[in-house]
Amino acid sequence: MGPNWLELPRDITSNILQRLGPVEILKKARNVCPYWWNICKDPLMWRTIHMSNNETSPDVDLVKICRYAVGQSCGHLEDIEIVSFCTDDLLHYIASCGSHLRHMQLTKCRNILHKQISEVAIKFPLLEELDISFSNLCKDSLEVIGRSCPLLKSLKFSRMFSKDIELNDDAFAIAKTMPKLRHLSMFGNLLTNVGLHAILDGCPLLESLVLRDCNHLDLSGSFGKRCRDQIKDFVLPTCVDENSDDEDDDSFYLRSLMEDQNLDYLFILRVIQKSTIKSAVRSAFRTHGKEIHSAFREALGETLISKYFK
Repeated sequence: MGPNWLELPRDITSNILQRLGPVEILKKARNVCPYWWNICKDPLMWRTIHMSNNETSPDVDLVKICRYAVGQSCGHLEDIEIVSFCTDDLLHYIASCGSHLRHMQLTKCRNILHKQISEVAIKFPLLEELDISFSNLCKDSLEVIGRSCPLLKSLKFSRMFSKDIELNDDAFAIAKTMPKLRHLSMFGNLLTNVGLHAILDGCPLLESLVLRDCNHLDLSGSFGKRCRDQIKDFVLPTCVDENSDDEDDDSFYLRSLMEDQNLDYLFILRVIQKSTIKSAVRSAFRTHGKEIHSAFREALGETLISKYFK
């Protein structure tokens, strides 16, 4: 017969159900019985919401489900992670319910405009960790985030595209408004030694600094020594850790470029030519070759296709 799940203490059942994702809870688990339905209505069940469009079938309306889940939290939301599908409207709704938010990840959410981030940042006064990787934000957004979120300790930031941007804009914005940062990660940023110097001066509490593929830096000599002495965990632009998941990040980054309808192929070419991610590029191309081969052939030419992907 198996165990009677209804005999489990409520806190244990709640703990089990919390390990499911919002889609599984709202589509399946809460419909099992009235007891589980009642547990799933508890706002404390929704303090953490992690959702990605890579984990569900295309016919699932993730925006609608996420909005419902945020509403169920009744203001208790502390940690939210959204990959690929966040919209301006959804972000505003999260802001209206998320005054206790401490951790936010909006990865590859290209539909969010920098204006919207600037408008809602003031609603997150307790925010401590922010991941806005592969975004379309600008330096003004970073400044507003820094001023509106005085407790911010961790920032992971990278742009979808880096053209038409002054080299040190992002670095100056971070240095000027985020003095309590302890962890900073920037992928493929255009900052130079001037910008990094500003960050070291403006963020004296930094413990870890990741600058993967920030190739405008010169960290030789005394300046490089200062970085290594001041930062406990310092990842150089060209560092490759075979035990890390950097290759997955790079492959994901390249795929996000491929999927955008307004591809900057010259930027993609520069990404491809970086020796630190060639293997990830090849892997991504093998996985998505049928869909993107013709686009790459047209933009980059058969010679480059043969050179980098065969």
